[in-house]
Amino acid sequence: MKTQLYRAVLFLILFLHIIKPSEVFPTDHLTASGCSVSNTGYLTELASEYEKRTGMRIYVRGGGSLVGIEDLRSGRVDFAAACRGRSADDPEDIQFIQVAWDALVFIVHKSNPAENISIKSVRDIYSGKITDWKKLKGSNSPIKIFLARHKKGLSGVEASIKDMVFNGDNPAETPNTVSVASTGIVEQMVEDTPGGFAASGFTSARKRTVKMLKVDGVYPTTATIINNRYPLKRPLYLLVPKQSKPGVRRFVDFVLSREGQRFIGSLGVVSLSDIR
Repeated sequence: MKTQLYRAVLFLILFLHIIKPSEVFPTDHLTASGCSVSNTGYLTELASEYEKRTGMRIYVRGGGSLVGIEDLRSGRVDFAAACRGRSADDPEDIQFIQVAWDALVFIVHKSNPAENISIKSVRDIYSGKITDWKKLKGSNSPIKIFLARHKKGLSGVEASIKDMVFNGDNPAETPNTVSVASTGIVEQMVEDTPGGFAASGFTSARKRTVKMLKVDGVYPTTATIINNRYPLKRPLYLLVPKQSKPGVRRFVDFVLSREGQRFIGSLGVVSLSDIR
């Protein structure tokens, strides 16, 4: 038994001397978190493309815009993604750099026969005035509202609802409202709930098994967002500390370059170059 233990310890010592730590755990990498719409919609694929081109590994996770900001504040990540602009509570040493365009969309379960919704009806759903789909040419079933609410405030999507739908007021919580941690979870809940209703971002919702509703008769597509026919266009950001790693700056430079923007557009996302 002692002989086996001695051999195991000897092997470990030899292993640690022969194998460099960088060969086991990569040291040349970046970390990011934040907006679920960005993470699902373009950032994960963009990070993979960047690694192919440069060898730089980027570890990306979602969690929501507020999570990304908190992670940046505490130094847990190198950069973050957000689908809302700067607020008064955000750290002053974080730069908000727009990298693409998105749109606020309203999603329902694939089986829901509803096709169109007006901005007024959206307000009425969130305020509890409309509680059944039959009033919106949908199924005869209650509306189940899903909201992404972080413990410290609204998600990026809900902040967009506040600004673009409620003119600065917070969406109310009704008896039919269910709050979850992030927009990614919101999308999953609508996928699984026949009476579900939620707001999301076009960039990620188009990849989900949900139905995006027309808004005042206009369906959200890259074309209708670009030509401003769809009414709820909004920017997507990367958040970067003013004192950041050189690798972060190089990645952002790539994202903003012609090649980076072309790659974003190839994913079906509205790039900066699409809208002059």
